[in-house]
Amino acid sequence: MSRIGKAPISIPDKVEVKFKDSQVSVKGPKGEMVQAMEEGFSLKQEENMIHIDRPTESKEHRSKHGLYRSLINNMIIGVSDGYTIVLEFVGVGFRVVVKGQNIEMSLGFSHGILFQLPKEVIAEAKSERGTNPTLTLQSNDKQLIGQVAAKIRSLRKPEPYKGKGIRFKGEQIRRKAGKAAGK
Repeated sequence: MSRIGKAPISIPDKVEVKFKDSQVSVKGPKGEMVQAMEEGFSLKQEENMIHIDRPTESKEHRSKHGLYRSLINNMIIGVSDGYTIVLEFVGVGFRVVVKGQNIEMSLGFSHGILFQLPKEVIAEAKSERGTNPTLTLQSNDKQLIGQVAAKIRSLRKPEPYKGKGIRFKGEQIRRKAGKAAGK
């Protein structure tokens, strides 16, 4: 069996999990999420634990066993606690401003960049004197928030010589030595 797939999923209080017609719906204080599963997979709920069973021992079903367990676990964490990603804008003149679902960024280009967020993602910008501007993204969908954060980071990836760019909070950038002086 898949080591990930056979691990039970614990359900916290205030979270409700329903399984019907190969669809799992999870409802909690931070929202509701739905995930479709392949035919044959089933859920067994015992008190506050869930076990996922696969229909056969075929390679395809074994590979999806762990996948579905991880997706359901991420949904449960998302609707109970939510996910947060913090992006740091490192560079002279880099700015970030949030206006509703739009993010206005100044990243050293000749023009400003306007980025529109999906409605499921909440953003908050913080700029304090003496520190780099930060952008905090919050959502209950782990995949969506990761995709949005990666898209924002791709607008100006950190470069290895000066370290300027958009990076995740706490991310270590491999630095390179500059060009050696001639003669």
